[in-house]
Amino acid sequence: MKRLLAIMLISGICGNLPSGASDTPAFLLQPAGEEGAGGKFVLFKYGNLDSWVTRHIKESAVIGGATKTLYEIGPTSTVSNNTPYTNKGGSPWATSNVMAKVSGITKTNNTVYKEKRGNGYCAKMTTHIERVKVLGMININVLAAGSIYLGDMKEPITGTKEGLKAANWGIPFRLRPKAVRFDYKVALSGESNRIKLTGFSSRQTVAGKDLAMAVLYLQKRHEDAKGNITAQRVGTMVVTFGKSTAGWVNGATYNIMYGDIRHNAGYNATLMGLRTCDYARNSRGESVPVKETGWADAADTPTHIILQFSSSHGGAYTGSPGNTLWIDNVGLVY
Repeated sequence: MKRLLAIMLISGICGNLPSGASDTPAFLLQPAGEEGAGGKFVLFKYGNLDSWVTRHIKESAVIGGATKTLYEIGPTSTVSNNTPYTNKGGSPWATSNVMAKVSGITKTNNTVYKEKRGNGYCAKMTTHIERVKVLGMININVLAAGSIYLGDMKEPITGTKEGLKAANWGIPFRLRPKAVRFDYKVALSGESNRIKLTGFSSRQTVAGKDLAMAVLYLQKRHEDAKGNITAQRVGTMVVTFGKSTAGWVNGATYNIMYGDIRHNAGYNATLMGLRTCDYARNSRGESVPVKETGWADAADTPTHIILQFSSSHGGAYTGSPGNTLWIDNVGLVY
């Protein structure tokens, strides 16, 4: 049963578009949006978060046989079967809501929800303890955070080694935006420390308050003859949310820093440094690590964009139950 925990791995900070693709998706090629004092604002496709795919999945009888509802960002529709999900309607978005099928046992994880906001919807991401009872006797408790990101997920997840590799991080992108903009709301748990709960070890205390996060990385990727992917970092934006908000903060805008930012004020090596933990599919369809090898020139043009929102930070199984992040109207400023 330990392998069922693979479905929780995707929630940690660390479409079907192969990472070797060279073209920017059509919905990002020609910015056309709202002009303002700060520049032209262009929503991502489905970035208004008003359209959702609703999935009804029946879990295996050995873990209770319940029918669970999962939400994905895409054209409004309902799917009532256990078919593995692929991004629909050209959606560039994936979520931490996934289905696993391990040794014939089907299990789901749902930490992202559509929630009513005004005349439309928004995304609600929450950190919670996923509880699994096997044969009505063995209790497995795992901490899972909510996350949405640009990319896609290969379902079903079939084991712990497949958890992180199932996520295809980032989409092709060849523009140079000035900033990322979105509406947000935060409700933190109030706990002074986080916990780590893996399901097969005792609860551990992790020092430091849990934070919600948004990260954006622009990368210039290269795939070699063997299918390995390396990248240079072109642009960086990282913001953490350490306080609950009184309500919605609309039009929050965060500048993207280009080139080598290690000497910039506010640089945090842990959150903003070069990464090697992300996976992407190469031109052969294989999931391989994306290894950032250095900082690109500040004038370079990226080949890919990574954008992720998460209700917790610190990696898989780590966070504070109750941490919640709401996001709406996500786009870029040019």
